[in-house]
Amino acid sequence: MWLLACCVSARTGAADVAVAAAAYTWRLPPGFPTPAVPAENPMSDAKVELGRRLFYETRLSINGRYACASCHRRELAYTDGRAHAVGTTGQRVKRSAMSLTNVAYNAAFTWGDSRLRSLEAQMHQPLFNQHPVEMGLRRGGAAAVAALAGLTDYREQFAAAFPGDPAPVSMAHIIAAIAAFERTLISGRSPFDRYVFDDDHAALSDSAKRGMALFYSARAGCARCHSGINFAGPIVYAGHEHVAPLFADTGLDAPADRGLMQASHRAADAGKFRVPTLRNVALTAPYMHDGRFATLEAVLDHYLRRGHGESQNAPRPPLRLSEAEQADLIAFLGALTDPSFVDLRHTGGGLP
Repeated sequence: MWLLACCVSARTGAADVAVAAAAYTWRLPPGFPTPAVPAENPMSDAKVELGRRLFYETRLSINGRYACASCHRRELAYTDGRAHAVGTTGQRVKRSAMSLTNVAYNAAFTWGDSRLRSLEAQMHQPLFNQHPVEMGLRRGGAAAVAALAGLTDYREQFAAAFPGDPAPVSMAHIIAAIAAFERTLISGRSPFDRYVFDDDHAALSDSAKRGMALFYSARAGCARCHSGINFAGPIVYAGHEHVAPLFADTGLDAPADRGLMQASHRAADAGKFRVPTLRNVALTAPYMHDGRFATLEAVLDHYLRRGHGESQNAPRPPLRLSEAEQADLIAFLGALTDPSFVDLRHTGGGLP
């Protein structure tokens, strides 16, 4: 099947890493492969629970007002509902907060940099950026580490998550724990998933089924970029870690933000941004890297008017879809919403 991915076991590393990794039991939806996990940061229940708490910890911002969850709200599929993210001091970030849906499978992170290939590496940007300030930590986050180390319950949690370390409360361990938690944010129980993996033909409406056929058709071409199990191009998983991330030109008017070009310095990358997941996309408005479109209908209208392609100078022709086909395509995108993933009443992946 065009979507089905094989579950592949993680490669065996050093003995202690293998034992720690084996102690963690993944709870994966049907058809989902085991996520890749860095050998230096094996999964454990204790580490995930510590990371869950730290994800909501405002002491990890310079003024004690923001946490990771401030820009990644569960009910919005771990986005923030803003066109541009806002940091803890009120400074506006030039791009929107990307969804953390299935972030464990990402081949790269952020909208416009292919060099950040792990959650651990990416996390330095929001924690320590000063232009603009996001979390705004300084001097390696020493003040935040000291604040957490002064709390008995945190000391106990860090010791359980990082056994054998004489000084377990550290910024490196904070980052490792949050990354471990974020790898558990896996969404795969949408109506689409029930239709494909459970063979539940009633899971999708007739309109959504027509929209699904259109989505994967050569005429619409949506799946050229939004392919694979995460609807975002190639994925990383255990045993399949070395994958090139997908960046694409969406045919927007030449923006001040040049996208991938700012990191690669290649003219051919001007206007290219990382292809985001479409899972739970109905919950993650506004859309595009700068949040310029308030609705999915507006996004579709853009492609109907402008097309898209490998460069802004040579876009694909605009889409030709009837009003009924447009409605079907929107219905299919709505069927990618996983209610259990965003339900605040469930503890998995949510509030500590």
